[in-house]
Amino acid sequence: MKKVLLLLVTILFISCGTSKTVRTSKKVIKGDWTLNSISYSETGTYNVTLFDDASKVCFEGSTWRFIPNNNTGLYNINDTSCSIGERHFIFTIQEVDETTGLYDFLLKPTNEKHKSVTNKGFRIQLTALSETTMQWQQTVAVNNSPFTITMNFSKL
Repeated sequence: MKKVLLLLVTILFISCGTSKTVRTSKKVIKGDWTLNSISYSETGTYNVTLFDDASKVCFEGSTWRFIPNNNTGLYNINDTSCSIGERHFIFTIQEVDETTGLYDFLLKPTNEKHKSVTNKGFRIQLTALSETTMQWQQTVAVNNSPFTITMNFSKL
């Protein structure tokens, strides 16, 4: 009976573990990235504040570091016309559909010691990931219509 119980517990832990695809993605995302460009699904001029922090102009050219072994990271706003400096966050990649390779990416700002997580989180779709490039998309509503923000990264 003990062996059957042990077997069931082992199967439970294995089935609840992170998939191989997500583990592989965490290895690829590890390291330093530059946010090269941000675009919108609709034409026009928009005043968008990303991650409740800064504008598109401030984020373009920002540098990002992902540390997947503890799901933390930081980004630096480098544009001197903006509030420059490091911002810390925790992140999670959750698999959505293994056939398409699309994921939900959850980013939550923290203080610099990673002890205090804000109550805000930002769900982003990880739409492309390779050894050298990454793309995120965030869809929000503007005038009750979907509005997609696309962020393109390159690995340093």
